[in-house]
Amino acid sequence: MLGYQDLQAMRDSSLKMQGWIRRQTFSPDSEKRLRRFSSWEVAELIFKVNQNTFRGRLAAEPGLPAGEIEEDGRQRWFSLEEVNEMRRKMKVNRKSLMPARPKGKRAVRVAVANFKGGAGKSTVALHFAHAAALDGYRVLAIDFDPQATLSHSMGLSDVSEEHTVWGIMARDLIRETDRMNRASQGAETGRAVPLRRLPASISDTGLGDLRATDFIKPTSWPTIDIVPSCANAAFVEFASAQYRHVNPDWSFFAAVSRWLDSLPDDAYDMVIFDCPPAIGYQSMNAVFAADVLYIPSGPGYWEYDSTTSFIGQLAEALADLSDFAADFPAGKSKLPKEFLDIRFMLTRYEPGNDLHRAMREAFAKVFADRMTEHPIEHTRAVEQSGRFLSSIYEIDYRDMTRETWRRARATFDRAYEEFRGHVLTAWDKLEDRA
Repeated sequence: MLGYQDLQAMRDSSLKMQGWIRRQTFSPDSEKRLRRFSSWEVAELIFKVNQNTFRGRLAAEPGLPAGEIEEDGRQRWFSLEEVNEMRRKMKVNRKSLMPARPKGKRAVRVAVANFKGGAGKSTVALHFAHAAALDGYRVLAIDFDPQATLSHSMGLSDVSEEHTVWGIMARDLIRETDRMNRASQGAETGRAVPLRRLPASISDTGLGDLRATDFIKPTSWPTIDIVPSCANAAFVEFASAQYRHVNPDWSFFAAVSRWLDSLPDDAYDMVIFDCPPAIGYQSMNAVFAADVLYIPSGPGYWEYDSTTSFIGQLAEALADLSDFAADFPAGKSKLPKEFLDIRFMLTRYEPGNDLHRAMREAFAKVFADRMTEHPIEHTRAVEQSGRFLSSIYEIDYRDMTRETWRRARATFDRAYEEFRGHVLTAWDKLEDRA
């Protein structure tokens, strides 16, 4: 017979192996470090200018970062901090290299979500976050998935559940309950209104006293922060059901939205959510906080079927939230929930596969202009990046043939550029903060 103690022993054994894998994958001290980028990458792939033009600017402006030179003297390599310094200081044809950002707007929020496990949600979220950072944007990633793939890929592993989305939700419950109790005490009739009382297991955690920024952790990318996840955060679904019982008036689905609203408008440019493969308390927080919904799917029938189920159940769940509309506090978040854009995107796509091409046509017929033009193609380099908990942007092209690396990067570049276009259009529609 096997019980929870056996499962705990298996977990402990697996955690030891996880540490060994990190040492092989990252660095001897288990810390993930971002590589440098060659002058060729910076010129043609990041700034999208001619290499000779780029080298000429470096020679003409001694105040620009010099980078590090290879032993043979043929190539310079720059850190992302140096790339961003050049982006701020350089102009090409009198045009700024800074990324587009609508004025007077808070960060735009994108949820990458679907029912189906293995649909590529974490891969898409990771690559879009890295591509946006190379594009000059400041990114906050939020890992809603207890599998914590995004967190591990960002180099975070030793995470306590208090500093995950669960902690944000528990903090919000404490603060919202206090707010409701203060409002009840202020009744003009003078009658004693029963107070909502939280059990000590919640109220004595100290989470209510944490600052909003206490949940944010740095990554190896200087312009990407993350709210990480961990396996222990899986119990959030059970805990949230308990929380709703102790305070039925708590708008649980708006906890993360309220937390994001408390951050300064200019703290980040994009917020990218990696959602769990289920509709629950965490995923509902993600979709309610999101301005844009990106739905990745594999190119098979079962993935199509699962995507259909996902959008149907999500529609029902969002309709149920409308019951809160009468009592929902007016402010920055509104009911019923509406998105500025919704997009469907195929992942693991093989152009030479007849089934994949047929399913792509089926998706396009159903979702029409909501279907993205560029799928994420399945390549050997993409598969390899997943095994090493890295994006294709983090892999040095010298570790494989340049053509293999270029092909893999090209599929994400095309998908990201389309993503950026959709996001900028939605961002322009976003209401200015009052």
